[in-house]
Amino acid sequence: NPVNGKDMPLYIADYVLMGYGTGAIMAVPGQDQRDWDFAAKYGIDIVRTVQPPEDFHGEAYTGEGAAINSGFLDGLEVEAAKEKAIAWLEDEGIGRRTVNWRLRDWLVSRQRYWGTPIPMITCPECGLVPVPEEDLPVLHPDVDDYAPKGQSPLATVAEFVNVDCPKCGGPAQRETDTMDTFVDSSWYFLRYTDPHNDEAIFDPEKAGYWMPLDQYIGGVEHAVLHLLYARFVTKVFHDMGLVDVSEPFARLFTQGMIVKDGAKMSKSKGNVVAPDELYERFGADAMRLYEMFIGPATDDAIWSDRGVDGTARFLDRVWRMGRGEIGAVTDRDETKEDTDILRLAHRTLKKVTEDIDRFRFNTAVAAMMEFSNGLASYLRSDAGGRDATFDEAYDMMLRMLSPMAPHVAHELWELRGGEAMLATAPWPALDEALARLEQVTMVVQVNGKVRERIEVDADISEEDAVAAALASEKVQGHLAGKQPTKVIARPPNIVSLVV
Repeated sequence: NPVNGKDMPLYIADYVLMGYGTGAIMAVPGQDQRDWDFAAKYGIDIVRTVQPPEDFHGEAYTGEGAAINSGFLDGLEVEAAKEKAIAWLEDEGIGRRTVNWRLRDWLVSRQRYWGTPIPMITCPECGLVPVPEEDLPVLHPDVDDYAPKGQSPLATVAEFVNVDCPKCGGPAQRETDTMDTFVDSSWYFLRYTDPHNDEAIFDPEKAGYWMPLDQYIGGVEHAVLHLLYARFVTKVFHDMGLVDVSEPFARLFTQGMIVKDGAKMSKSKGNVVAPDELYERFGADAMRLYEMFIGPATDDAIWSDRGVDGTARFLDRVWRMGRGEIGAVTDRDETKEDTDILRLAHRTLKKVTEDIDRFRFNTAVAAMMEFSNGLASYLRSDAGGRDATFDEAYDMMLRMLSPMAPHVAHELWELRGGEAMLATAPWPALDEALARLEQVTMVVQVNGKVRERIEVDADISEEDAVAAALASEKVQGHLAGKQPTKVIARPPNIVSLVV
């Protein structure tokens, strides 16, 4: 130990990674449980160098604290002690700072015909020679068989492999390994800005017009590697002056994976659900709707065939309403029930619009199901439905349903006299007045327990909400004549009183 001059015991172990740092590690039993276990097993003295809290009774302490048993470092917090120790070692000329990189060579072991060619040529006389710039890009040859055979599929194409050395003109061989397909997918969005350019990778002016992407959607399994590479390549292009932006994506949304039998659905795992049978039983729209309804789009979801049955029943109810098979519709006078169903329609429109914008498809579908239930109850009421009201509400339902179940929605739209494609019809116009809740149920708590529920106006003020809570006989009974010492009001949802 260069600080106190004491000898350090040296142990040789087979679990230390030679590729990490220098291949030798320093063990600190007082601050690492693995080192503690090692020291205890081999009878090595354990010296704490960070002061644990007074109530700490464990073995290795891994938290923050002041340095102890460390000479001139005693009393310093861990980070400050590290900095002072490094500075002392540098001043004494017995140590220096280093950066320990965790980057590794890019994987090229998984060879694919469609991987990115490496533009290098091997010449017996000249060694490795880059493909001249005027011969770039290196294009793939046409092949009949690109199945894996233990080597790159390109290695079997003699006319691709055998070339003249660009340097000496002698016989040479082209590199047949390809880079990982992550290389291809790291900049494809930039090529999309100028896909037909055969003179350059893309026109910087066109890339400048389109970039950055407004919204990028990808699977959560690519949220680390692919995005890391895509950002890296974009930053390289930015440094080269090819693009104006250093970040490729303005907004990112990563979707979860479908899980079946405890593992993500994958051909390699043999747990893929073939859609053919479900399609024949329920139709494409029911399957599509179930995938939206299965759970939050950001989370992994467990697949269940029975779930498709539920969305199929919902679509069947929508169909039967549209074909006049539920309840009755007449040309009657307008009543409160008509206003109520239009309020539900516009509240649904407001929620579905917001949910789609936020990728909350499951709650958007749930709102549509609630709307269809309300509309069916409206048709089955004693008075039945009013034709003008039903037409307005049902028209809104079909327009909202179109992105979720396009085939069923358009068929109903056409059967009811809709013109052109429903997919091109405008989104329904929201009436904020109708979408606003008139009354809601406000909860009143006393000392953390729910003691009352009161119907109040949706736009009730904080002052009126507290007054309504205190006016309740139930609440007064629990206050027992005392004045609240604390009042928390979050109208119109809750008033909490503390006595």
